[in-house]
Amino acid sequence: MKYGSVIIEKKEYVFLKRILNISGYAADFEIQKSFKRLNEELKTAIIVDEEEMPTDVIRFNSQVLISTKNGWKKEFQIVSPALKDVKADKISILTVMGAALFGYAQGDTVEWEFPTGKNLITIEKVAQVESERKLEMVK
Repeated sequence: MKYGSVIIEKKEYVFLKRILNISGYAADFEIQKSFKRLNEELKTAIIVDEEEMPTDVIRFNSQVLISTKNGWKKEFQIVSPALKDVKADKISILTVMGAALFGYAQGDTVEWEFPTGKNLITIEKVAQVESERKLEMVK
């Protein structure tokens, strides 16, 4: 792990805790496990101000390119639940994949439990979409 722990911007941390508390009763067992693990990672997360946030860390609205050992690659954007749009490759933080990657950095390899079993994911590229970085989620 590039920074030793997941890194999260303060306002996004507050918002993430809120939506995890609200969504903590998900019916899907795999999503429940992901929420539990993400909550555990939040306990040791490095919380920073906006100006201290590294640009290579996955956060809300980050554009991400990932790959696995078997050659599978996928590019998508991680968004708040209200902005999810699978057809536009915008996945919610409340999905197994969104929860698995949030707070990790470009170059990190993440092991996470998916419905198909444990998988290693390498974060190939992270780009910030600043024009969409409005925190209408936390006022």
